[in-house]
Amino acid sequence: MIDKAEIMDESGIVRAVTRIAHEIIEKNKGVEGKSVPVGILDITLYRDDLSMLSEHPIINGTEIDFPINDKKIVLVDDVLYTGRTVRAAIDALMDSGRPRMVQLAVLIDRGHRELPIRPDYVGKNVPTSRFEVVNVKLSEIDGVNCVTISDIEKGISH
Repeated sequence: MIDKAEIMDESGIVRAVTRIAHEIIEKNKGVEGKSVPVGILDITLYRDDLSMLSEHPIINGTEIDFPINDKKIVLVDDVLYTGRTVRAAIDALMDSGRPRMVQLAVLIDRGHRELPIRPDYVGKNVPTSRFEVVNVKLSEIDGVNCVTISDIEKGISH
């Protein structure tokens, strides 16, 4: 897949994440100076397109080592598109307990919602066509921190 444009460079990502962090602190007064537990949510088995993904999907496992009952939870995702991934994440989260509130933070909101899902915190709104892909590249995986846009390849979308 060939990138046709860079939407955010490394400093843009840092600014967006810093702003989102400040907005989360502002909205959830009382979290300053406290250690906030962080977990990983594997939504693979909660996807509504699981049968289309693979005969043997890769399960990475959920790692939430703290109780979520009656807690404010902030789900974080890189790109918000149709809303189906967020719906799957909420379903997976509810299997771990009953949070008091769930908020959503995304780096990129590209539109095209198919479900009534709205982020509480957005790094950047990026209008896209359904024939484009938004790629979030991180140094830990890709060797670079940036967000790019590409044209779709053979029906794959994100």
